[in-house]
Amino acid sequence: MSHISEILPAHHKHCDELFAAAEEAAQSGDWVACGEQSGRFVHDMLAHFDAEESLLFPAFESATGMSGGPTQIMRMEHGQMRELLVQLESALRAKDEETFAGVAETLLIMMQQHNMKEENILYPMCDQALGAQVERLAGELNTRLEQA
Repeated sequence: MSHISEILPAHHKHCDELFAAAEEAAQSGDWVACGEQSGRFVHDMLAHFDAEESLLFPAFESATGMSGGPTQIMRMEHGQMRELLVQLESALRAKDEETFAGVAETLLIMMQQHNMKEENILYPMCDQALGAQVERLAGELNTRLEQA
């Protein structure tokens, strides 16, 4: 049996690994490798945000009647991280190691805080609130992320 609190934290870890590889490449001045790793990271992060915003959050809001609570905060944070991803790509194109490192540090802190909230609060709430739907939705999320 699959739950939201199993599927999405595993994808967080996957994105974290891609991000670490991009950071490592930037620190060593390997902008080609950084571009490849960063491209994968940005693609998978955006796919993660999209899966949550188009599948998980609406299902949770429908099941609970809460649209102004945790999902609103998560959407706001997704927006902030999307802005940082744009800044990261800009620093990468400019091969600006200092800016890349600064944006990466800000993004890392934000991702860690965001993931903690999702993994410790929102995902368990989703597992509980979605009841019989949770397995189907977890499968849809997993499929969407694998196909991204």
